[in-house]
Amino acid sequence: MWTPATRRQHSREHLRYETDLKDREWSLIAPMMPGAAKTGRPRRWPLREIMNAIFYVMRGGIGWRLLPSDFPPRSTVFRWFRRFRDECLFEKINHRLLMLDRERCGREASPTASIIDSQTVKTCESGGPRGYDAGKKIKGRKRHALVDTDGRALVLFPHPASIQDRDGAGPVLQASRRPFPFIRKVFADAGYQGPRVAEATSIAVEIVKRKPDQIGFTVQPRRWVVERFFAWVSRNRRLWKDAEATIESATAFLYAAAVMILVRRIARNS
Repeated sequence: MWTPATRRQHSREHLRYETDLKDREWSLIAPMMPGAAKTGRPRRWPLREIMNAIFYVMRGGIGWRLLPSDFPPRSTVFRWFRRFRDECLFEKINHRLLMLDRERCGREASPTASIIDSQTVKTCESGGPRGYDAGKKIKGRKRHALVDTDGRALVLFPHPASIQDRDGAGPVLQASRRPFPFIRKVFADAGYQGPRVAEATSIAVEIVKRKPDQIGFTVQPRRWVVERFFAWVSRNRRLWKDAEATIESATAFLYAAAVMILVRRIARNS
């Protein structure tokens, strides 16, 4: 519940832009950033400003050409974004912050249970892989998300919307085995029933079913956690649709949104 105390705690009015990183937030990300090269031209722009610009694009849902003039040039920002994307930097930062946040809450760094679900979003004229989700009647991409029981992103996996949930869940669970080897159970909805998901890995799949007498919408145990995660990342207008031409860029922005959630949470409670 919002109170004067919590409003002051979450306020970012003193910043240049709402998406700018505070000193404490930057101190969490800075150790993961690439170091300066020993040869070549020195960096003209600090990486903190590069991250601020990327978060501004993601939160505001604007194109790279629309960056305000007080940010680094858009060609510089996009070049760094491509490097971060190709090096999976946002994914690495998310993994580190996730473990820090779990330990802050008194939990083990690596989770043992998770929840999986998908979100279908439209694409635009930028092109790239896409498909038609016959169930939701949407042409675009599907975002598979594996989160822990508190809603922190573990594995984010966008793909064409034509791939059914039971077909797309296998690669997501397989991708989780290396970074999160202690996961033993995953909760899912009825769309993940069948041997394709159950036999994809050694993770036990528990289907959370609707009550037989249920009428209309009802919050389902466990499953609401991943739905809340989709609501969190959808605060970023760049993610209202999938405007990226490549799956790699779409993945990078999803992990960047997860990083923004975690870095603010940890900094506020430190």
